[in-house]
Amino acid sequence: MFLTYASPVGNYFKQDKTPLSLYVEEEEVRAFSGGVGGVKSVSNYGPVLKALVRAKSLGFSDVLYLDSVNKKYLEEVSAANIFTLKGNVISTPPTSGTILPGITRKSIIEIARGLGFQVEERSISVHELTEADEVFCTGTAVGVAAVGSVTYRGTRFEFKVGENTVCQALGSTLVGIQTGLIEDKKEWIINIH
Repeated sequence: MFLTYASPVGNYFKQDKTPLSLYVEEEEVRAFSGGVGGVKSVSNYGPVLKALVRAKSLGFSDVLYLDSVNKKYLEEVSAANIFTLKGNVISTPPTSGTILPGITRKSIIEIARGLGFQVEERSISVHELTEADEVFCTGTAVGVAAVGSVTYRGTRFEFKVGENTVCQALGSTLVGIQTGLIEDKKEWIINIH
């Protein structure tokens, strides 16, 4: 017998389109090279709890983790991939073993390229992040979530959010394809009869 169970879930951030405020964590590390950061495993979520509780107590939505070696390149938010936009270039860290290659991440990359954006999967420094026009997160339980600010070493950096943003366009396109309001030209939707 083959059984499939599906259940809808709410947004991980439990937000009403309120932009996220992220705290850059410099002490705790989410994943190490050679570990299981690049696979869907319960062990990916336990290590983030200490830093996440601390960030939430300071009023932040979530934590943005840096790489374990140099502690200057973006990795992931606790349970989401991170993207930056500068001009027409969307950048996201590469899935090189410490970052989960999520399906929502992959979908947003394909949608962005289809909309004419240049998408780069490469290392992104914290300094480069602070100069971005927009920042957003993606994930299965996150969808596409706008980041309104990132705080690094006590300085808060703000980003464009709201209507007429790339984040909003990408998120709307993804949901439109998922719900059938936008034609699925990539054959992502499978009708079950």
